[in-house]
Amino acid sequence: MVETPSNGTAVEVTALVKRFGEFVAVNGISFQVRRGEIFGFLGPNGAGKSTTIRILCGLLRPTSGTALVSGIDVARNPEAVRKQLGYVSQRFSLYADLTVGENLDFFGGIYGVPRRLRAERKEQALRTMGLVDQAGTMTALLPGGWKQRLALACAILHQPPVLFLDEPTSGVDPIARREFWDLIHRLSAGGQTIFISSHHMDEVERCHRLALMHAGRIIALGAPNRLKRELYTQGLLLIESSDTLESMRAIENVPGVREAAVYGAGLHVTVDETAATAQRIGEALRGRGIEVRRIESILPSMEDLFVSLIEAQERRSA
Repeated sequence: MVETPSNGTAVEVTALVKRFGEFVAVNGISFQVRRGEIFGFLGPNGAGKSTTIRILCGLLRPTSGTALVSGIDVARNPEAVRKQLGYVSQRFSLYADLTVGENLDFFGGIYGVPRRLRAERKEQALRTMGLVDQAGTMTALLPGGWKQRLALACAILHQPPVLFLDEPTSGVDPIARREFWDLIHRLSAGGQTIFISSHHMDEVERCHRLALMHAGRIIALGAPNRLKRELYTQGLLLIESSDTLESMRAIENVPGVREAAVYGAGLHVTVDETAATAQRIGEALRGRGIEVRRIESILPSMEDLFVSLIEAQERRSA
């Protein structure tokens, strides 16, 4: 993991609340994002991620609390805030009946790029996003991954210090997602702050830091590996065997096993005591005639951590 930048604050949120009637979409959250940082917002649909981003972009007014982007209060001066940021939503606000180049021309004007700089900025955006050969292509004909690149190219034309990406990889294939994240890291290395929301548990592990949101609240905040080390309180075993589903049935009553779930080609098993339970699991599987290929203690995935934290929240609320 890349070291987290520490050269000043790009986004500062304090006790932020947003209500829609009786519904509290954002419930008193506070956090900071450093300049040049890739900051992830992780959580299921309805957690409050998109609402928070829309507030930070000056598109929604908070009910209470404060939010600063590049030192500008988003509630008091939303127009000034919008000049400091680029925004990409999961819907990709592009014009399908324009070519790639024409979309860039249009958004260059919308974002107020000086006329003398537009051609240069356009060419730079095309090169950065690998779109040079697509400049004359109609946007409607682009596959999802290329539309994603074009949306990001349009968002960086005015060289904003902060980029807000709201579920930008939704509906995009895994290869395009990986390529998109490579682009994000290049932009961050160049000094831009990236604020990205996602419900893909695996991809946010590439963030410098992230906030886990649930029901409008931040339930964890920090670097991905630190969160997994410090907040996942049970042991976790990876089990690979000759029969995954039969293995799940075989271990469900083994002492020390809390929960088992299929994960890839194996099982992730939450346990109380790692070494002793692993031994008992091995004995139970071999007793059923199942070939044990691998049993080892592992660091939890972000999905393991998130599920564990949500379950703990729900137990406290019950």
